[in-house]
Amino acid sequence: MDVTVSMAFLGVSLVGALFTLNAFVPVRHLPVLFIPSFFGSWVTVELAAHHVAWQAVATVVFVALGALDAWPGWVGLGITLASWVGLAVLFSSGSRAHHVYDEVLAALPSPAVTHPVPWLQRVVPFAYRRPHVKVTRHVPFAEVDGTELHLDVVAPSTFAEGRPAILQVHGGAWIIGDKREQGLALMGHLAANGWVCFNANYRLSPKATFPEHLIDLKRALAWIRDHAEEYGVDPSFVAVTGGSAGGHLASLLALTWDDARYQPGFEGADTSVQAAVPIYGVYDFTNRTGEHRPSFVKGLLEPVVMKAKIDEEPEKFRDASPVDRVRPDAPPFFVIHGDHDSLSPVAGARLFVDRLGDVSEEPVLYAELRGAQHAFDVFCTPRTARTVEAVHRFLEAELERHRERD
Repeated sequence: MDVTVSMAFLGVSLVGALFTLNAFVPVRHLPVLFIPSFFGSWVTVELAAHHVAWQAVATVVFVALGALDAWPGWVGLGITLASWVGLAVLFSSGSRAHHVYDEVLAALPSPAVTHPVPWLQRVVPFAYRRPHVKVTRHVPFAEVDGTELHLDVVAPSTFAEGRPAILQVHGGAWIIGDKREQGLALMGHLAANGWVCFNANYRLSPKATFPEHLIDLKRALAWIRDHAEEYGVDPSFVAVTGGSAGGHLASLLALTWDDARYQPGFEGADTSVQAAVPIYGVYDFTNRTGEHRPSFVKGLLEPVVMKAKIDEEPEKFRDASPVDRVRPDAPPFFVIHGDHDSLSPVAGARLFVDRLGDVSEEPVLYAELRGAQHAFDVFCTPRTARTVEAVHRFLEAELERHRERD
């Protein structure tokens, strides 16, 4: 009996099962496997249903070719079925994210939603486009050292005055990333429901040295207010959001609005924000809880981002850490993080929320998403749809509080 097909099916089944296992237990401590394991976990956790689909197609093809005519095929079938059980658990975890958000936001009213998240954005990974939304790309907002900085504007297709605004900050470990790549599902939803969204680029390391990334984004905030009338923006309410390194920078934007060191030459500009939504952010550049691998500080922050050594200039690393910048007059925060995050472990978010909540006079809300990896909202999935809806709910509630106070 030719067992080639059966052995091939067994091999493919083992590959699928490995992806599923890695999604539950990603490699964290072996440098050579750390990044491949993250990517494998990321695409499996967030696209679990799609993994079931490709494995189902492979199973049908192999069975049709006679994979079950020999024992390795039956072993492969058993492994595949076990993998599907794990994938079903992952998918269920993402689909049930609304339970977490409903609990965290229980005291907040549900906003009036003119255009809900379409079903397509719950099943098609990159279905970002939304009707009733206009995108204006590559708008220059500053020139720094010969480098022109740009932002994209995602706004309702019909102009109106007095609309709230939000600045989206992309991630990428302070060294890569672009405004065209992140926050797209959120901005599309907010713009479809009356918000004006700005997605800004900023100078990246190693060319840029912190705090230049932050300074550039403060320039973007100042520009938004300077051009508020042009875009129908209410300059009294500008929120900020971002993921990963963008979550770190968004948090610092919210916590350093009166620090003149980060506004050289435009010290008088209003760079305050009225609400902050950091998502899977980095909150500590000192790694005091040990959640990051040692190379995070020694291999990335010191030589590339900060261009300083933490042992020699610890104050620079503390100043760059949102956890050390908490203050009573911080704006309302809604912190979102996944408990399976490999790149920015959840311990940092928990510490930040605890410290900010201890001192802040404004709400500090925290949603910890079970099973969610880093950068989960890059894909359009049920979890992303729930996240988009929850952020909208939080922002609308803070906008209403702001207007009532005024």
